Amino acid sequence: MAFEPSPRLPGSPRRGDGFAGGCISLIVLLTEVPVAILLVLMLSLRGWGDDEQVGAPQMDWVPVLWLGGFTVGVLAVAVAFLRFAHPYAAAVQLVIAAVALLFTMTVWRHESERAHPPPLPTCPTRAGTPCTPPAPADR
Repeated sequence: MAFEPSPRLPGSPRRGDGFAGGCISLIVLLTEVPVAILLVLMLSLRGWGDDEQVGAPQMDWVPVLWLGGFTVGVLAVAVAFLRFAHPYAAAVQLVIAAVALLFTMTVWRHESERAHPPPLPTCPTRAGTPCTPPAPADR
């Protein structure tokens, strides 16, 4: 008795061709690499013209939002690959999205620590007041 597969349900996606999925994945990957390089270049050149600030700096959300947008874009491409039945191409995109998410979280943590520095230790000579360096003497 031979096994006969059941007929495919209407509207269910077929499994995509492996060669086509690999080609599409390579094209998308070759598009994402220059976008990532441009993103890193723009973020690195962004702080060159800043003046010195007095006091604690504010949280800079721009790098976090740019990297988060890139991560969401890569995830959207991965979902599209899954929707069109290219699981290997989607797996590559999910790995890229995971790496981009790690970079996004690292930048967020760095900016948060920069904006909220730890308090100065208490000074042993002055009870309860933070230690500050002495003011330079006027000449």
